[in-house]
Amino acid sequence: MRVDDTRLSGRAAIVTGAAQGLGLGVARSFLASGASVLLVDVNAAVADSASSLDPSAARAASFVADARDEAALSAAVAAAVERFGRLDIFVNNAALTISKSVWDIDAKEWDDVLAVNLRGVFFGCRAAGRHMRERGAGRIINLSSLAGQRGGTVAGAHYSASKAGIIALTKVFAQELASSGVTVNAIAPAAIEGPMTKVMPADKVQAMARAIPAGRLGRDSEVGAAAVYLASDEAGFVTGSTLDINGGLFMR
Repeated sequence: MRVDDTRLSGRAAIVTGAAQGLGLGVARSFLASGASVLLVDVNAAVADSASSLDPSAARAASFVADARDEAALSAAVAAAVERFGRLDIFVNNAALTISKSVWDIDAKEWDDVLAVNLRGVFFGCRAAGRHMRERGAGRIINLSSLAGQRGGTVAGAHYSASKAGIIALTKVFAQELASSGVTVNAIAPAAIEGPMTKVMPADKVQAMARAIPAGRLGRDSEVGAAAVYLASDEAGFVTGSTLDINGGLFMR
């Protein structure tokens, strides 16, 4: 992130799943680039997360919503517009990860993961897309994953399937909204340092890092920097794309 980065100055964003981890990191990067951010999460602790980023509450606010509920996401859009006077950027990050063998995933768990990870992105794109289409401008960014490109089962087959679906949905909404001045893109990270890696055994984390050509895990600030770019004027001719952030683990 550039020290004097003001690319998003005066703009307003929503980031779902922002109470911790990648969502919180993206929100932090947006604030550092001058944007105001509504942090959305199903967990009420998102209020504390917003306060940690901006104790003055001048440019960061929180909203409790379940990504599976389209009405709740539409309410978040309305809340952002009321709080900041506009909405320019919407990041679909909320996700559920359950590591389990394909033989052990029951129907309810499959439906739960797909509901949060894929249905939530669909509803988020629609809630934000309707608003942005009317105003003739906007940026939608969907968080996919390396698992959705390679079909890995470490995070669960349901997780991989949902993240692959996000890439397809990104293209569909990009086509629908391009003529309205709205871009829709995805980011596909590999292993990123965060809450999950902190509770994993050290030897497993080290093994993950060794498998990556860059020799380390990614950082949420690197994903945040990519999100800032996709949200900026500089990315006005980029839509329907998936930006890989994986240290060379998946090259194409």
